[in-house]
Amino acid sequence: MSVTSGADAAEPLEVWIDQDLCTGDGICVQYAPEVFELDIDGLAYVKGEDDELRQQPGETAPVPLTLLQDIVDSARECPGDCIHVRRMSDRVEVYGPDAD
Repeated sequence: MSVTSGADAAEPLEVWIDQDLCTGDGICVQYAPEVFELDIDGLAYVKGEDDELRQQPGETAPVPLTLLQDIVDSARECPGDCIHVRRMSDRVEVYGPDAD
C-alpha cells in the first residue's frame, strides 16, 4: 500500500507516540532515527526539528515528507500500536491504530 493512499502527500502531517502503549522495542528508531528516539526510561519519543525529545503526553513532531514512508512503516510494525500520524489541518489520524 502506498503512503499516498492515506493522505495527500502535500498535506502537512505530524506524529506522536502514546507512551502508555509503548513497548520500548525500538522498531521506530530503526526505521526513522531522525524522528524517534528511546529515552532513558526505555520508551520511544518523537523529536522535534530542534532534535529535542517531545516528552509531554500527546506532544507531536512534524513529519518530514522525505521520511513519511519510514514513519508509516514504523507505525505499521510497532508491536504496541502506539504511533499516530495525523493531518495538522484537522488532526485526523491517517496512519496508526486509529486511522480508518
